[in-house]
Amino acid sequence: MPVAKPEPQEPRVIAHVDMDCFYVQVEQRRNPALRGQPTAVVQYNDWKGGGLIAVSYEARGFGVKRSMRGDEAKRVCPGINLVQVPVARGKADLNLYRSAGSEVVAILASKGKCERASIDEVYLDLTDAAKEMLLQAPPDSPEEIFMEAAKSNILGLLSDAGEKEKNARAWLCRSDADYQDKLLACGAIIVAQLRVRVLEETQFTCSAGIAHNKMLAKLVSGMHKPAQQTVVPSSSVQDFLASLPVKKMKQLGGKLGSSLQDDLGVETIGDLLSFTEDKLQEQYGVNTGTWLWKTARGISGEEVEDRLLPKSHGCGKTFPGPRALKNSASVKGWLDQLCEELSERIQSDLNQNKRIAQTLTLHARASKENERDSTKKFPSKSCPLRYGTGKIQEDAMKLFETGLHEFLESQNTGWSITSLSVTASKIFDIPSGTSSILRYIKGPSSAAPPAIPDSSSVPEDPSLDNDVFVKPIHEEQCQPSTSQKEDNNTHSASAISAKQCQANEEKRISKKLPEVKGTSSILKFLSRGQSTLHEKRKSDGLICSHQGPGSSSEANKAEEHNVPAEAEDRNNTSSCAEPSGSNTWMFNIQDIDPAVVEELPPEIQREIQGWVRPSKHPSTKRRGSTISSYFPPARS
Repeated sequence: MPVAKPEPQEPRVIAHVDMDCFYVQVEQRRNPALRGQPTAVVQYNDWKGGGLIAVSYEARGFGVKRSMRGDEAKRVCPGINLVQVPVARGKADLNLYRSAGSEVVAILASKGKCERASIDEVYLDLTDAAKEMLLQAPPDSPEEIFMEAAKSNILGLLSDAGEKEKNARAWLCRSDADYQDKLLACGAIIVAQLRVRVLEETQFTCSAGIAHNKMLAKLVSGMHKPAQQTVVPSSSVQDFLASLPVKKMKQLGGKLGSSLQDDLGVETIGDLLSFTEDKLQEQYGVNTGTWLWKTARGISGEEVEDRLLPKSHGCGKTFPGPRALKNSASVKGWLDQLCEELSERIQSDLNQNKRIAQTLTLHARASKENERDSTKKFPSKSCPLRYGTGKIQEDAMKLFETGLHEFLESQNTGWSITSLSVTASKIFDIPSGTSSILRYIKGPSSAAPPAIPDSSSVPEDPSLDNDVFVKPIHEEQCQPSTSQKEDNNTHSASAISAKQCQANEEKRISKKLPEVKGTSSILKFLSRGQSTLHEKRKSDGLICSHQGPGSSSEANKAEEHNVPAEAEDRNNTSSCAEPSGSNTWMFNIQDIDPAVVEELPPEIQREIQGWVRPSKHPSTKRRGSTISSYFPPARS
């Protein structure tokens, strides 16, 4: 149910820009021979010539309507050109039209806050731009009014063809107008300039509505098509809404509008004026009642969202009549194709716009065998979205099976699916500072990969073996036992060999992490040609470091054990340390995105969790020490 939103304190200038039969215009740009000809874009299926998606104004002149199919359109207009929409994966592919719409949005967004409402319509908040124009270059001479702006249709003015442009010029530069209308006049000039730019740069025409809120701008944008704009002064709002049918108002086209007609006898928005706010609240609740009361007076506080990208991505397919799906195998086949397309679109969104979708939703329309009039609807189902085509396909099928079980209510009966769609929603920008775990694997000079890789198995990426990766970050030093240290002080020839040390360390690593066939540890990426990892845990972060001989920490060790630094270096030579160099990496545990970790193979997840979740009772025992280190030396 609709809810009234707070009204802004200051007047606004809002525009709704709607492209004229947009799909046809896109096809006419691809094939200029279609310009000026009756044309329609039809669906990919050829049943009765295909359903019409868009109809040119030339074809409308012959009586062609969007509700027709291709064969009927040809009977009405024999010379009509029917252009089939592109096809991919057995369904309509709208990417051509989406890309063309993005061209238009890029131009419109140059003058203010822009909200892309669909492929071919946009809301603009031009308040700031209008204020700037009113302050710096207000329209004060009818002769200097921009030509396209002078063609504006202004509600409440005489629309006689001979006087229309003259009256519009006079209204746009009235010196006695109130502040709201002056802002609106500036907004009309700005929209006219934008529409001309769109035509010049994209070859597309568009229509627009300019008002003080989104509701009114949307209502009038289509009043004078094609390639025209309509302005709604505050003084004309009541007269405009008085005769507007209830069903024409946004959010009143369904059950709420039917209730107003059936229960209150309301046929037009003007009829709502006879009801008090209390009466409407009593009938429909506080929120909806208030919304209806304000709507009747042309009041709306809905803001233009600063959004150039869609709020969700969806892929759907209908299966009318004999094409209905009647078994799980056919459903899975189509779901796999829909999910493949959805995966490509969200991955492209991620790569280009750095946005992540968080929810996967499945919608379907179904019927039971011998129950065609059943009111039971197939329930929509949602789950967290996992990136990767295979994962999306798997989750979508599980959602379908769950919904089908609820729909059938444990009845053993046949069923058929007439519509399927999958949607990725709750799309958010990736927070700054958040990136894939691969960021910590790659060297500082390497470009960070996308936050969520498309592949479900990172180790299979051949690029991981390139020289772009850093050399081993560090090497865990194998320290000899107490008795061995004593021997080293006197007989260095008895030191543990490098091969023995490496074998011992490999054995320790293999005990720590169970081997999973076909996978590998994240150590593979941290260290090439090396088999061990040195870890230091701190309460506020994690430090992974490699310190070569001669570093300050090695000097401290030598000093602590009363061993000269030169001797310690010799010991290091026979241990698992690298011969030279130092490389220290530091990062906060909070910087690791849990969602990224969950996309990694299970054994790597466990390993990373071991880093960020140290034991509650960490052992203070130095690696390589013997049981004797737990007992103090005997007193003599």
